[in-house]
Amino acid sequence: MSTAKPPLGQDAAWNEWLAAIASERMHHAWLLSGAKGLGKRAFARSAAAALVGAAGVDVDSHPDIHILDHLPSNDDEAKKKAEGKPYQTKRNITVDQVRGIIRRLATKPTLGDRRAIVVDPADDMEKGAVNALLKVLEEPPAGTYFLLVTHQPGRLLPTVRSRCRILRFAPLDAAQLDAVIQRDAPEADAAARAAAIAAAQGSPGIALDIVEHDLGAIHALMMRILQHGDPDFGLRGRLADAMGARPARERQLAAVELARAVLVYELRDASRQRQLAIIAAYGTLTRLSAQAPTYNFDAGLLIMEIGGLLASAAMPREAAY
Repeated sequence: MSTAKPPLGQDAAWNEWLAAIASERMHHAWLLSGAKGLGKRAFARSAAAALVGAAGVDVDSHPDIHILDHLPSNDDEAKKKAEGKPYQTKRNITVDQVRGIIRRLATKPTLGDRRAIVVDPADDMEKGAVNALLKVLEEPPAGTYFLLVTHQPGRLLPTVRSRCRILRFAPLDAAQLDAVIQRDAPEADAAARAAAIAAAQGSPGIALDIVEHDLGAIHALMMRILQHGDPDFGLRGRLADAMGARPARERQLAAVELARAVLVYELRDASRQRQLAIIAAYGTLTRLSAQAPTYNFDAGLLIMEIGGLLASAAMPREAAY
């Protein structure tokens, strides 16, 4: 059996996966479900390698592991990808991508008797892609197993969810988060690690983004806006200053994800009326998160909009502008 290892803190999910591989009747489709940043992407790739017995190899080039994710948005971005540079992606996983994989399923696996299809994230499949995938989930080829990474399983069709076994991913505790930061961002000092852990809500991806993009001060301002409002726009101005005049796209994306995380944190103890405001703000941020990788937002306007959405969910509630 493969010696591939799971992301730190996901031993329960990994043990469940290995037990399924060893069983005589393994389910053919799996939902890897949990908040963004918990390591589902890395888990899916390690799980695919374990399934086909290919630990230690490049899963992106293995003939029996097929990964569907966002393609470059155009030919110029494809060149950047080929050169190992940052590149912009399409907003969705397309129906043509899914159909291309389905055509390949007409043949048997190349090196063994199992094949893995990873869709990452399944949340971002366009409608035609979902329908095409549903057909193959209903009648899967022998030896073919699907791993659907999902941050928001409610966005998937019930008919897709009903055909999958759910593998849940739990938030990491503070010690586990600290271990991840020290491993992947060894330059971070104790204060930076503590701030990231406090803000990350158990998500190692968010914790690493906070450290990498120096979002500690931005997190503190977001929390102040969310808890106290910003009637004179002063905190939003400071938020824009903290973001900087020309922040990298990655820093902007990390700020959007951080804003979503603080809303989720605030939702737990909010009144019913305030929960509705938080959910509405979260929905708008989710749409921004989907658009930001491909749209050229003005950085100042984007961070002000984020601040306005947080203010709209503040206590006492403030109208967004």
